[in-house]
Amino acid sequence: MIEVKAVSKTYGETLVVNNVSLTLPSGGITSIIGPNGAGKSTLLSMISRLIPTDQGQVLVDNMDVARTAGDVLAKRLSILRQENHMTARLTVRDLVTFGRYPYSKGRPTAEDAQFVARSIQYLNLSDLADRFLDELSGGQRQRAYVAMVLCQDTDYTLFDEPLNNLDMKHSVEMMKLLRKAADDLGKTVVVVLHDINFASCYSDHIVAMLNGKLFCQGTPEEIVCPVVLESIYGTVFKVQDVEGKRIATYFM
Repeated sequence: MIEVKAVSKTYGETLVVNNVSLTLPSGGITSIIGPNGAGKSTLLSMISRLIPTDQGQVLVDNMDVARTAGDVLAKRLSILRQENHMTARLTVRDLVTFGRYPYSKGRPTAEDAQFVARSIQYLNLSDLADRFLDELSGGQRQRAYVAMVLCQDTDYTLFDEPLNNLDMKHSVEMMKLLRKAADDLGKTVVVVLHDINFASCYSDHIVAMLNGKLFCQGTPEEIVCPVVLESIYGTVFKVQDVEGKRIATYFM
């Protein structure tokens, strides 16, 4: 369980995350939604200790992330950042192997190699394992980064806007992979999303942020309804049930 206790973050004079407290349940997929500037990515970065909190505390299974040794935390929680640029020319296998660093310290063992092979296979990258990242499409590269995160073998996996720069087909494939990781591997997946309908169709729990604060949270059925969405995004929504899923339209 991830517990966020009264965390705040300020950049200059701008309060980006304002006294947010929430509990992210173990298991399944939790999506964090909200308009641009709501503080979604900043909150995720504080949870993962990519950036420090100015105030408050984050606990992962009762471990204070600010005080826990890095190698210990890296075996419990992993994150795929929104921007991922490797300056070195790496193959898919090289990249995925980085996921084992908390265990191997740069000297991969035979056991590490097994994790790498399983992660590559799980993400359907076997045919691309020895290709360089700059030879891949955007969707293939994104899958390689997800394979790296899964290879880290943490209970908690965080993804900051993993659908960025992906077309519709690859976005659906990515969400199916995250859903599969939650269901088959028992991972707790926390993902920042802009697309309301992906959050609705693939999440177990949705957290909505607005102006740096926690606005509301609940099941997709509770969050994906016109009155809630209109309050979050300030535009008119229509919501329909399609094969048991709530689909929001906002183009008219």
